[in-house]
Amino acid sequence: MIKDIVTVNLNVDEKLNIKKNTLVGEDPDKGRRIAIITGIHGDELEGQYICYRLVQTITANIGNLHGTVDIYPSVNPLGMESVSRAFPMTGQDMNRVFPGSDIGSIAENIAFEVARDIEGADLCVDIHSSNIFIREIPQVRISPKNSDELMRCAKMLNTDMIWVHESGAVGGGSLADTLIERGVPTLVVEMGVGQRVDTEYCEQLIRGIFNLMNNLGMWDEEQHNISHPMISTDGSVTVIHASESGIFIPVAEHNMWLEAGAVIGEIVTPITGMVEEKITAPVDGVIFSLREYPIVYEGSVIARMLSKST
Repeated sequence: MIKDIVTVNLNVDEKLNIKKNTLVGEDPDKGRRIAIITGIHGDELEGQYICYRLVQTITANIGNLHGTVDIYPSVNPLGMESVSRAFPMTGQDMNRVFPGSDIGSIAENIAFEVARDIEGADLCVDIHSSNIFIREIPQVRISPKNSDELMRCAKMLNTDMIWVHESGAVGGGSLADTLIERGVPTLVVEMGVGQRVDTEYCEQLIRGIFNLMNNLGMWDEEQHNISHPMISTDGSVTVIHASESGIFIPVAEHNMWLEAGAVIGEIVTPITGMVEEKITAPVDGVIFSLREYPIVYEGSVIARMLSKST
């Protein structure tokens, strides 16, 4: 059942509608309720494909579902239409305005209504992509203060990594922080690159979501070949920055294991034909974030590595 959870009047007699699709299986009153939300940032598109596939699969196999799945495909549709990460009318980052307000800006009002609508769910999966600059392997991000409670469910999501650290995705003003304060365990997924859809990554997470639902007693079809994620804390992640400006040409591949000293890529200057900097791995580890947009300046993030000691 598709329902409008927020309706905002815009200029020229237009309306902004934030929708959810509620899929109900057998014994909804006895079963659990899970919320899948995406599109908080307008330039993050992988979640659109994931919602499409979840609705398609659950609808075709509704007999397998026990409980309720609420799917929120786009919390920031205006940002999506304008290819904007922020809410375009106010420039606000939607994941910094939760819990929102019923008397605030449009973005704050949407955040208020969305958080209120999800409240009471047994679990929420908040799906994000990276920006246009960095490609991320599929990972779950958890705040250290909630890591013990959330780790068990995070391991079921079929991601390559779980990163326990303080980040904007789970910090103050985020949907995750608000829901956790209200008693809704929330897993934040980050993967891919902005303004793109990596269907392989999406299908990987979709298998994980059904695996999670199966373990929660909500889905009858057991999922196989679920990966065991790497688990990191702040101390095991090394961030590699550019020391020079130019064009970054990668040599290593995303999600590749490298030994310390191995070449990750080069920063070159087209007009002189010179290599300005050779980027090498400072530690033994796996590249889980790698520069996607080739223009770099001094201080630009090139890669993040999860070290061998993890």
